[in-house]
Amino acid sequence: MEYKELANLDNVKILGFKADIKSISQTLDEINSLIIDCGSINENNGDNKQPIIQLMNAKAIAGRKHLEHGTIQAIKAFARGENLAKDLGIEILLRTSGQRQISKAFNILGLKEEKMDIAIVMIDCLNETVDSLNDMFERKDSVLESDESILKKIYYIEEKELTNIHIDDVLIDKTTKLIVDN
Repeated sequence: MEYKELANLDNVKILGFKADIKSISQTLDEINSLIIDCGSINENNGDNKQPIIQLMNAKAIAGRKHLEHGTIQAIKAFARGENLAKDLGIEILLRTSGQRQISKAFNILGLKEEKMDIAIVMIDCLNETVDSLNDMFERKDSVLESDESILKKIYYIEEKELTNIHIDDVLIDKTTKLIVDN
């Protein structure tokens, strides 16, 4: 799968929602149905791109800039052949969380069976897909705004790290270190 042309985020949408996740597997089944529908439409239009819809715990995101950076780094990792996961959605999860292990990334950014704020990254999806997501969840882009106190606990960030740098830059730095450590 080629993702080189996506590194500028032209085909990417980042959305925020409030959700009441009763069943993770049922929610993921519904998302997979949306991906299949979107992929079928892409194929009918002569486009062989595989759409991505990745859901994440918005409380563990330090704003849109953090999520955009993780997405770009995941796309670039695939383009360089340095991806840690076989799936671009999971690679976005890894890069955004600053983790190398999928299980740790899911512990940080994964869905929970509860009421929660979710961030969604969509790649190569139709606008109609957003309408379907609006039917599943309550659209609320403000959930993408970071809460420093929550992020410090999730990522074990000490106050002294934040004296000269904003928390989103600390987390972007963690993502960048994954590239350097490869």
